[in-house]
Amino acid sequence: MNGRHGTDKGATAGGDVERGTGRRSSRLRLRAAWMYYVEDMTQSAIADALGIGRVTVVRLLADARALNEVKISLARDVADLPRLEFGLERALGIGEVVIAPMAGPESDPIAVVGAATGQVLADIIRPGMRIGVGWGRTLMRALDLLDDRPMPGLDVVSLLGGIAFVKQYNPAEFAWRFARTFHADCYLIAAPALVDSAETRKALVERCGIGPILDMAEQLDAIVASIGSVKETSTSYRFGYVSEEERGSLIAKGAVGDVLYRYFDIEGRPIAHPIDARVMGVDRRQLAAAPIRVLSSGGLDKVEAIIGASRMLKPTTLITDEVTASAILDLLEANGEAAAPALAAKD
Repeated sequence: MNGRHGTDKGATAGGDVERGTGRRSSRLRLRAAWMYYVEDMTQSAIADALGIGRVTVVRLLADARALNEVKISLARDVADLPRLEFGLERALGIGEVVIAPMAGPESDPIAVVGAATGQVLADIIRPGMRIGVGWGRTLMRALDLLDDRPMPGLDVVSLLGGIAFVKQYNPAEFAWRFARTFHADCYLIAAPALVDSAETRKALVERCGIGPILDMAEQLDAIVASIGSVKETSTSYRFGYVSEEERGSLIAKGAVGDVLYRYFDIEGRPIAHPIDARVMGVDRRQLAAAPIRVLSSGGLDKVEAIIGASRMLKPTTLITDEVTASAILDLLEANGEAAAPALAAKD
């Protein structure tokens, strides 16, 4: 427990299975079936891998057969997404990967990844939790999947300042709209995401009431953030926060993406750049310290960024789309960093 903001052990994967309800229960059922029928794992090994009891594994396998998810082998349409999920989990050392299906390669990944993110958030939110949130187009789409319901004692903390110039939407609105959905208290960083100098940042933190908000990030139960790229399509570039000169210098230093304007290379190593001192937001250490870390992003322009972000923050849950997931695995396999996941189930 972390004071009144401790994470309820009932929110763990095993706890959800024992209750037998919810998205996480169905996902674990499918994982158990895959491990048993495709990977020839014993029930005891499955129990250890999933952090649940052996009796629960037996029940999951029986339920999977009763629901026709298993017919000696896993049906192809059922198996494709778990194959990618398990492959990414192993290749990147992530506890859970959630892959959103797409109608086709040309479909908008933001819509499907946002929907999957909404489902994940609905599962992890608990009374008394303190959750830190970023912003972006993907997270905004997650709001459509969240039901309006009171969540006593929930604190929502913005992890990054906002934007001053709004085009068709304001991605920085996510924090307060998320808080309003759960009737929660919301703590905003009332400053731009990037300021003009390190001196300005220091003055705002020390003299304008932003320091206490940033201090709240020391006691977060969970974070949810999207992943940005260094391509011209990135939100930070399109909204004018990062200039073409800065983007070029970041790329020259090896940057492949950012989480909350904290840039990194494909190995997850921080990029030393003047932008870092101008960010009105939490630092990498605070992000990595949260017990629950959800990263959400999709699109072929973010393949390297997702790899780097996963290595930097080791998310407990990574959410992406199936086209992007396949491209990530292809890149890792080409570099000898991942074995190709099994394609076929045995009879």
